[in-house]
Amino acid sequence: MFPIVLERPADAAHIDNLLDLTFGSERTKKTVYRLREGVAHIKSLAFVVRNPEGAVLGSIRYWPVVIGENAVSAIMLGPVAVHPDYQGQGIGRALIRHSLYAATRQGHRICILVGDKPYYEPFGFTNAADRGLEMPGWVERERFQAMELIPGALNGVTGMVGKATRRRRAA
Repeated sequence: MFPIVLERPADAAHIDNLLDLTFGSERTKKTVYRLREGVAHIKSLAFVVRNPEGAVLGSIRYWPVVIGENAVSAIMLGPVAVHPDYQGQGIGRALIRHSLYAATRQGHRICILVGDKPYYEPFGFTNAADRGLEMPGWVERERFQAMELIPGALNGVTGMVGKATRRRRAA
């Protein structure tokens, strides 16, 4: 397994190419991209895996979001991508474990995502809509998931996920 390291500014173009290769250029038309527009990803939660030659083989990023009328702070996982030649080797799962641990250590309380339920469920994600959370555009209900990084963090938190204009912590 290759080491997981923080993303560098020079990685941005390589990550965009990896995302296009993995998800296609149409990916930017999805609802989650509306929440990311004009908002910087969280640099302390942006990790990559490189091969010995320095090529980016995997990447994960998180974005600040808010939930509900009280604008409770949360983070949105994604995208996580692994080069097709290296998929199935555990790189994506390692990036998720590593970054969720880092997010918890940094004091983040709630994480949401839109992704495959069978893939994310083992990490502790559950259906977000069942918890009263909503996305501002169409997403498949079973793919919209949430996780408490701190037990009880979602108690009483309901409503629409929105774009973060600035990072705030929940009270």
